[in-house]
Amino acid sequence: MIYTVLPTGSFHGWGVCGKYIVKELSRLDEVRLLTEGLEFQNIQDEFDFRLLKSTLLPDDEAQAIRTGAITSLPFPLLQNIMDKTLRPAIPGLRGSWTVGYTFFEENILAPEFIETGRRSYDLVVAGSTWCEEVLRANGLTNVETVIQGVDATIFNATHADKEYLQDRFVIFSGGKFELRKGQDLVLKAFKVLHDRHPDVMLVNSWYNHWAASMQTMCASPHIRFTPASGDYHALIQRTLIDNGIDPGDVITLPPYPNIMMTRIYRNTDIGLFPNRCEGGTNLVMMEYMACGKPVAASYNTGHKDILTASNSLMLTQMRSLSLSSDGRPLAIWEEPQLEEIVERLEWAYHHRSEIRAVGARAAEDMRVLTWARTARQFLGALSPHTVAQAVLA
Repeated sequence: MIYTVLPTGSFHGWGVCGKYIVKELSRLDEVRLLTEGLEFQNIQDEFDFRLLKSTLLPDDEAQAIRTGAITSLPFPLLQNIMDKTLRPAIPGLRGSWTVGYTFFEENILAPEFIETGRRSYDLVVAGSTWCEEVLRANGLTNVETVIQGVDATIFNATHADKEYLQDRFVIFSGGKFELRKGQDLVLKAFKVLHDRHPDVMLVNSWYNHWAASMQTMCASPHIRFTPASGDYHALIQRTLIDNGIDPGDVITLPPYPNIMMTRIYRNTDIGLFPNRCEGGTNLVMMEYMACGKPVAASYNTGHKDILTASNSLMLTQMRSLSLSSDGRPLAIWEEPQLEEIVERLEWAYHHRSEIRAVGARAAEDMRVLTWARTARQFLGALSPHTVAQAVLA
């Protein structure tokens, strides 16, 4: 048996990741899940919801764990790590072997964070090689990397050909609207390209549930952004207008569960992901690539686990970007250069058959990165004496 403490859902990265890990681990072993907000509207799939619900801990045991009445479990435990402090989702809870799973982007770590990692887990699993390298550079050695997967039953190359907008060159941009994800660079590059080629169009999936992270876009040197409470769609429309972009050339999507995004992806020509930092491997980008669609993406941080010169148009020209709060350093990121982004998009605009070949190679590369593979690696991490057997399975 394996105990898991993970978010679940279909509308944000952690939720999608937790959903698939539990789903695939349950094919390999008996799984018991402790999660918050497991409701159908957060999953949007009857079969996934039924499976997840069947793995839930009994209410009395779940409550005892949440209140600290139970702090020791007789089986291995996998739980998500909250942030760069390496705090467990449920502090003090241990299994017979305890694994923490982490993604973080603020890479300047205090010594006490590393000590929390040593004290709280037998093993820390990072969501990218970059995260693992940051932890090791700060002195944490009980760490390895397991990257996310793609559901090939949903995201595959049968979605490579456009059905609509065939007379437009359509750029897709995804990820919650914030400085880290680089949508300010997307808007600036789109404006430049559209001024040259009026048939260029932008489709964005930027819905952000967290107002504080959206407000980080105020620090952008590339766009004008004035945060406001209220309607998200109206905020994006106003941001477009404030930056000289006609909203008629942009489709702004509401929040969709990830399983509904393939129809969006197939009707675009290229994905643009100029992220300044990714603690994971960028699930949206992976799912887009799995549909046989080419991407222009920053070759930095977690993206390096996914991108190659043959499966993407890599953005390689970076400048260092230091972040701080109240004079306290938080992170050092890598910012793609606007000129290179525009150059890649311009090349893609004039080389449609070539970028289709890039997309085909991307789909091939993503085919091996399954959630079943991710689950087998986690099974090895949770069963330290059978690592080799699990990896070879």
